[in-house]
Amino acid sequence: MKIIFSRKGFDSAAGGGPSPILKGRPVSLPIPSGGFSRTTYGDLGLAEQAAMASRGKLSGDDFCHHDPMFTNNGECLFGQCGAAQTHLERQGVGRGDVFVYFGLFRDYENSGDPHHRIFGYLKVDSIIALRSGAPDDLVQLRHPHALGMHHKNDVVYRGEGAVASRASGPLRLTVPEGPPSLWHRPSWLKRGGLSYHDRPERWLRGGRLKSVARGQEFVADIGRRQAPRQWLDEIVAEIRRPV
Repeated sequence: MKIIFSRKGFDSAAGGGPSPILKGRPVSLPIPSGGFSRTTYGDLGLAEQAAMASRGKLSGDDFCHHDPMFTNNGECLFGQCGAAQTHLERQGVGRGDVFVYFGLFRDYENSGDPHHRIFGYLKVDSIIALRSGAPDDLVQLRHPHALGMHHKNDVVYRGEGAVASRASGPLRLTVPEGPPSLWHRPSWLKRGGLSYHDRPERWLRGGRLKSVARGQEFVADIGRRQAPRQWLDEIVAEIRRPV
């Protein structure tokens, strides 16, 4: 089994600033669209939030890359392609594996610090290859990867998923003193156990990890170990915990 730490949403490079925490709830802002989108920030009710986080560079009329997409029936649809998808393929990511989505957030209302936190998850039930076209239901949902084939290895991961309704402590990755890329890592995550993090100087004393500045998908192969499964169950339960 694999757990994939998947970076998504606004940051200083994509969008211009952290996604907001509003009244205690993390709101992950989709990055601006690079094409193949029919969804605006206004369509998602995020016009004001996008303008604030981007410092006025974006408005409700701008198109966004609405991905991952969480549906009202408890599903998550996540598209990937190109080099990032090649990495997932080489790591053997497939059915039964779990994406844990994290991003850069800030509580603007209370002058909070920018930090990385987990905001959602996807348990992969199926992988839909889009090379020969997209299923009608994905087109009707206006998923950006269904509207335009970005690459020959373009796929959509589909399965159970949810977003957090609370910006709670257990979902925060960044250590209290920051910076955002300095994480308090789960105790089961050891040196050599996360893709793109092979350099020994990233694994610091005190259970800290200096995460890479760029990149989307970081894969941990947990095999049959129980400790990572217990951590994952707790994270999913925290994401699904009601307000």
